[in-house]
Amino acid sequence: MKFTGRVLLLAILLQTQTVCFKIWLFSEKPRTTTHQQMTETAILDVSAEACRTLAKAEGRDFVLPTGPLSAESLAMACAAADSAKPFRTSINTIRFGNAETDVVFLLSSERHFDNEQILRGHERIKTGLEAVKANIRLKNFIAARWTLGETLHTLQDFYSHSNWIEMGKRVPFSSLIKPDVIIRNIADEKTPTCGECDGQNCNNILQSILNDQLLTTGYFGLTKPDGKCSHGDFPDLSSLLPPKGGINKDDEDSIHGGLHTVAVEVATAATRELLQDIRGAAGDQDFLRLMGVTRSSSVLCFVIDTTGSMSDDIEEVKRVTLSIIDSTRGTPDEPPAYILVPFNDPDFGPLIRTTDADIFKAQVNALTATGGGDFPEMSLSGLQLALTGAPPSSKIFLFTDATAKDDHLRSTVLALIESTQSVVNCMLTGVLSGARRRRTPNDDQQNQRLRFFDRSSIQLYQELALASGGQAIQVTKKDLPQATSIIEDSTSSALVTIFQAVRNPGKAENFSFIVDDSLRKLTVYITGSSPIFTIISPTGATQNNTESSGVLGSIQTAGNFRTVRLNTTEQGGVWEIRVDSTQAYTIKVIGQSGIDFLFNFVEIFMEPQPGFQILSGRPSANKNATLLVTVTGESVSLTGVELVPTSGAQPVNTTVEDRGQGDYLATVDRLPEGEFAVRVTGLTGVVSRTSHNLFQRQTSTQLRTSGVTVTVSALVNDSWGPGTNLTIPFTIASNATGSGSSFTIQARNDRGFSSSFPSSVTLEAGGRGAGTVTLTAPSDTASGTDVTLTIEAEAPGGSDSNYAVQRLTVIAKPTDILSPTCEVVSVNANCTGNCTLLSWELSANLTDGNGTGIARITVRQGSGTLNTTVVTGVDGLNVTLATYRASCCSEEVELVAVDAVGNVGVCSRSIRASSSTAEPPATAPVATTMAPTTAPTTAPTTPPTTAPTTSMHTESMTSQITAANSTSGGQSSLASPCSFWFSLIPFSLINILTH
Repeated sequence: MKFTGRVLLLAILLQTQTVCFKIWLFSEKPRTTTHQQMTETAILDVSAEACRTLAKAEGRDFVLPTGPLSAESLAMACAAADSAKPFRTSINTIRFGNAETDVVFLLSSERHFDNEQILRGHERIKTGLEAVKANIRLKNFIAARWTLGETLHTLQDFYSHSNWIEMGKRVPFSSLIKPDVIIRNIADEKTPTCGECDGQNCNNILQSILNDQLLTTGYFGLTKPDGKCSHGDFPDLSSLLPPKGGINKDDEDSIHGGLHTVAVEVATAATRELLQDIRGAAGDQDFLRLMGVTRSSSVLCFVIDTTGSMSDDIEEVKRVTLSIIDSTRGTPDEPPAYILVPFNDPDFGPLIRTTDADIFKAQVNALTATGGGDFPEMSLSGLQLALTGAPPSSKIFLFTDATAKDDHLRSTVLALIESTQSVVNCMLTGVLSGARRRRTPNDDQQNQRLRFFDRSSIQLYQELALASGGQAIQVTKKDLPQATSIIEDSTSSALVTIFQAVRNPGKAENFSFIVDDSLRKLTVYITGSSPIFTIISPTGATQNNTESSGVLGSIQTAGNFRTVRLNTTEQGGVWEIRVDSTQAYTIKVIGQSGIDFLFNFVEIFMEPQPGFQILSGRPSANKNATLLVTVTGESVSLTGVELVPTSGAQPVNTTVEDRGQGDYLATVDRLPEGEFAVRVTGLTGVVSRTSHNLFQRQTSTQLRTSGVTVTVSALVNDSWGPGTNLTIPFTIASNATGSGSSFTIQARNDRGFSSSFPSSVTLEAGGRGAGTVTLTAPSDTASGTDVTLTIEAEAPGGSDSNYAVQRLTVIAKPTDILSPTCEVVSVNANCTGNCTLLSWELSANLTDGNGTGIARITVRQGSGTLNTTVVTGVDGLNVTLATYRASCCSEEVELVAVDAVGNVGVCSRSIRASSSTAEPPATAPVATTMAPTTAPTTAPTTPPTTAPTTSMHTESMTSQITAANSTSGGQSSLASPCSFWFSLIPFSLINILTH
């Protein structure tokens, strides 16, 4: 009985696990390529192609960097050098989504193509692609990145876990990314697929399976159907059952490890193919925005009170906006996007987001100051919208002269500030004594003499600004123009924070910071009530607060805000700022540089296989912690990571481990109490006796720990369509409070969707409790709408709190899954002779049939010109007549047709080695599905061992829709709910359990 119980527990443990290509942080084998390496390689390759095409269209040169591509080198080649950090941020987000699939979705065999779940894995990829494309159409790039990472993980696992490589395939199985294909030729439940495998690299897949080109994948767990292949390797105990062995190619030491390199090459090619499909649907501009490659790295984001007394402020916003747009248009500082969130009472929003400067100017110019009624306004509601709609690490400017009516959102806004690491600057007008709140001329004159903020109102805005590393600038309306220079600073390219300190209450203190040679446009912000300060340069030169123009720079004062612009000479080395004030004050030093860093707190899992998960809330108090730090910049290295308490206590050092590719793991035994920031130091690549190659950077966001954890379950139904409900299970845990403690729960979403959730959760034995949030998407919700849900838990008496932030997407069920089709009518190529003097021409008819209609046709390859005309065909459907003309020196063309929902058709042609006579297509179908030349088109067929060369005939392919045979009768993709908790037990206990 005792042994049986142990075996049962072991079975539950194994039933819930899956193994796949390794995670890059933990791979120690030099010949092993990881999920993240494949993902990054493909992203860089496809982004380079998009940059090349875009540069060609704009008449610019594009030179591919020599050596291995990196975010930094490619950003520079794309004429977007200052976007290296957002490019790296986007790549990391996609990589994290990829890596977390192994942790968050342990129970989902379909996400790993285990247990012959081929059809469901195909459906998973299709669903992911639909979500990514829908997100991009609505400019919801943040949600798209995470979903893209998860989708790529599933796609890549197919090539390691199936027999595709063993069947001799050396090109991607393109049917996996096609929504209009039903895959056939899958080995059914009763068909044996493997023989015995003794040792590594044995040929254990049955020859009959290979001859018949039947697809199969390995089983993982404790049992498997008779005659089936196993995944193989520990801890897959099914591989010990006959037929023994396995077929995975996860690394070079796997059972089929000899094919690891081939599997990686094909999986990487498949990743490129999927990214090219997204690029075709999005267009080059939006694809590069998805990847974070833009001329500038800072969006311009305003949250503005539009009540009756705000006319002066609105006029200043208009002036600043026009100044920034006019001065940065066409320069590296031009913002990649503009965001505006108006708020009033009782209304707020909508969030207006555009990449068109002229549209933004029109929206700002349309603002008027009206209404308002009572004094407080909906400022935090507007700020919540901005924090969820703007990219991470954005600079947001809130303009108001009123207290917050919705201060119940304080904890939600703080949670969003921490999770997005965005900076909020509060421009508070009419603060000084005697200021009055003005209403419109029609208002009662008695109501015009209302005083502005009370002390608690100011403190709320100060708290939000300080938590984000921003400024709470208190000025009169008259002096507001002197303070808005901070807005222009924020749109400067590659803005970095070098040093930041907060002292409340104030005290006399000396601060020092390091300036390296890469920095330019150094600026110091000091807020406080008339602080006395002195700045000392590395050469010993000094300037104090009474000198508006001195040897070190110029000082400008507006209300409680002082801006010190330092001279550009003699900046490198150690600077010092001495402050003498008993009142609260802040110091922030910023500059421009390509050297910066990203960080996330992560939870490391070493069993059953190494992996990690990004923490969505605050890290645990009084425990060790791990930070994943990524450094951006060419030829830089990290030497130290420290946690700096806001209180002024001594920084806490961490142990730093270099994991390659600019990634570092920093571990600390115990996090600081209270609020703290992260500061890094390192070395630049240039070292000489006169250069200052030691650099320092610091986060703006103030972080804090918590004894409470809020975890959103992975078992969320992600088929959430308009007019339907979505249930999100969550758990609360606390070591500080015992069972029976009741935690207050708040769940808020930025779309205002109807929701239900428990007002409290009571912890049970073990200090855990659970609840669910149910969201309802209105029936008119646009497909691709992203929803940010924040779940907060507060301990009894408000002594502690934590949160979880979940991004969700509403996806309508697709009604059009067919790609546009193409019929090549003729190719006239007379190219014998000097190609510069000759040209060729292609004519084609393209249509989307009964679908949503062709939205655009572009030339993705080829330097010719394309002309199109839309006519009505004999069947009443629209047909696009396309004519392409090019020099004979440009021998290939690739036309990309996209319909209204993002289905992509690609029609390619080459005249290489063609005759000099007019050439009709080799076949003349009425309409054929457009497809890449290298894509296998049936499921599966025997391909060549290398990618086929381009045919000189039409590259159109016939439709892939075929009759589906029955789904293989594999094991269920989900184990029982309780097995999830058992799966958290370390596999090091297996020996104990079985002895």
